[in-house]
Amino acid sequence: MKRIKSSQSIRATGTPSVQKTWRWIYFLAMALSASVQAKSLVDSKHNLSASGHGINASRETHICIFCHTPHVANPAAPHWNRPSHGAIYTPYSSSTAKATFGQPTGSSRLCLSCHDGTVALGMIISQAPIPFAGGMNKMPKGRPNLETDLSNDHPISFTYDSGLAMLNGELNDPNTLDSCVNLDSSGMIQCTTCHDPHDDLFGKFLVKNNAGSALCLECHNKEYWTGSDHQASMATWNGIGINPWPHSTETTVADNACSSCHTPHDAGSAERLLHYAEEEVNCFTCHSGNVAASNIEAEFKKMSIHPVASTTGIHDPTEDLVNSPRHVECSDCHNPHATRSTEATAPIASGALNNVKGIGSSGSVVDPLINEYELCYRCHADSIDRGTAIIDRQFPLTNTRSEFSSSSASYHPVETIGRNTDVPSLINPLNESSLIYCTDCHNSDQGPNAGGIGPNGPHGSVYAPLLERRLRLTDEGNESPMHYALCYKCHDRTSILNDESFAFHKKHIVDEKTACTTCHDPHGVQSTTHLINFNLDYVLPFNGTIEFVDEGALRGNCTLTCHGKDHNSLTYEP
Repeated sequence: MKRIKSSQSIRATGTPSVQKTWRWIYFLAMALSASVQAKSLVDSKHNLSASGHGINASRETHICIFCHTPHVANPAAPHWNRPSHGAIYTPYSSSTAKATFGQPTGSSRLCLSCHDGTVALGMIISQAPIPFAGGMNKMPKGRPNLETDLSNDHPISFTYDSGLAMLNGELNDPNTLDSCVNLDSSGMIQCTTCHDPHDDLFGKFLVKNNAGSALCLECHNKEYWTGSDHQASMATWNGIGINPWPHSTETTVADNACSSCHTPHDAGSAERLLHYAEEEVNCFTCHSGNVAASNIEAEFKKMSIHPVASTTGIHDPTEDLVNSPRHVECSDCHNPHATRSTEATAPIASGALNNVKGIGSSGSVVDPLINEYELCYRCHADSIDRGTAIIDRQFPLTNTRSEFSSSSASYHPVETIGRNTDVPSLINPLNESSLIYCTDCHNSDQGPNAGGIGPNGPHGSVYAPLLERRLRLTDEGNESPMHYALCYKCHDRTSILNDESFAFHKKHIVDEKTACTTCHDPHGVQSTTHLINFNLDYVLPFNGTIEFVDEGALRGNCTLTCHGKDHNSLTYEP
C-alpha cells in the first residue's frame, strides 16, 4: 500500500484554518485506509487524486476531497463535498416486483453525483473545480456511468422489510442479513448496501466476496436454486466465442452463479437484468458447446425449430400461459434457477422442465407441471394463435390436448395407455400398456434418442415438424427404412410389411407408394379408431363419402377414392 503523506507535509503553507482542514482530511484518509490493508481506498479507483490508478485529477494530491469536506458539507452527515444536482432518474420497474421504486435518495443520490455522468468529477463545494488529466470532465461512458436511466440497474432506494420479503416469496427476511450488508437508517436498499466506497477488497467495492453469488443470496432466495444444475456446475469457458463472464474473475458456472445470466448494472434486458436483450443469447453464451458440453445454439439453426430468435422482449413471467402474444423463449420451457439433469419415465417430466408451469389435460393451469405434455399444451392446445395443420385432413384438429384426450376414439398414448389392445408391430420393450413422450417423436435429429451425440430436446431438427427422424409426408415415394424412420422407431418394419396388423399394409406402402400419414393422424382422432384420418390431398370422396368403418380385430371397410381406385365399402380382413 502506498504511504500517505504526513499531515505536516500535506499543507506546508496556508492559514491555520486551512492547515486544520487538511489535517482532518488526512486523519480521515488514514482511518479509511487502515480498515483493510489489502486493497485500501488509496489503491482503488475511488482515488481520483493525481496518484490514483484510474481517472485522475491532473494536480490535486488529496484523496478524500473529491467526496468529503469537514466544513460547509452538503449534506452534513457524510461531510459531503459535492453540490446537489437536480437530475431526474428513470427508476427500475418490473411486472413481478412487489416494492415501489421512485427517485434515488440518501447515499444512492450521493453516489450518483459522479456515477450518473451529469456533474463534473472535479466539481466540489469546498474550493474551485479540480481539473482532471487529459481534459477529462464528467464520468466517461461505460459501466461505471449509470446515466440517469436506472431502469437497467438493480433497484435502489426502496424499503426492504419483513413485509416485502413475505409478499415477494423469494426474498430473505432482512433481519437475517450478514452484518456487512446494511440497509440505511430508513430500512432502504441503497448503493451502500452492496458497495463500500472506501473498501475494494473484494473488487467493485463489494461489501462481501460474491463467489457463488454469496452477496446476491443475502437478499435473494430463489426457489429450487440450491442443488440445481446451474448452482452446482463446475463447467468452465473454453475461450471460444462470447465470454460468458466478461465482468467477473470467477471461472466456473457455480462460482459465477447469478452473474452467469444477470448483471446489476447496465443490463441489456432491463426488467430481468439479463446481460443481453435477446433472451436466447443469455443462454447461448454457455449452451454453445463452449461452457456446457452440448451445443444447443446450433440446434436453432436447423430447418425446423422452436423460433426463439423471432421475438424479443415479449415473454413475461406473469403472462397468460395460453393466449399471450405468440412467442417462444428458452425460459418458456426451462426454469434456469431450477433445472436439473434427472431422467424420468413417461409421462413424468424430466428435471430439465423442473418448476415450469403447464396446462393439464382438463385445460387448467398446473404449477408446477408434472407431465411433459403439460408444457406442450401451453402453446399447442387451446391457443387461438396456434396455427394451421400441415396436412389437410378429413377431420381437421390442431388442439393436441383434444387429440391426445382419453375420450378420443384413438390416440398415441401420451396422456394414458392406448385403446388398442392388439398392436403386434410394437418393438420391445414397448407394449400396449406403454406410455410415450411428445419428445419421443419431436426431438433433435442428432440427439441420443436418435442415435447421435447432440443434445436431446425439441430445439431443432432437419426434419419438419421438429421430428427426431425422417417421416415422409407425401405419396409417390418408395418405401424404405429411411423414409419412414420415425414410424419404424416403435413399429417393427418387418411386422408392418408382413401385414400382421393390417391385411394391406404392404400393398398400400410398397405397391401404391402411400405415405403412413395419408391414412393415419399420428396424434389422435376423436371419431375414428386406429388413428384413421385421411389426407385430403390424396383421398377423395366416392359418391360424396369418405369413410372408414372399424369391423373388429384386423377388419374394416373404406368408402373413398384413393390411388386411382374407387372403394365402395371395400372390406379388409386377414
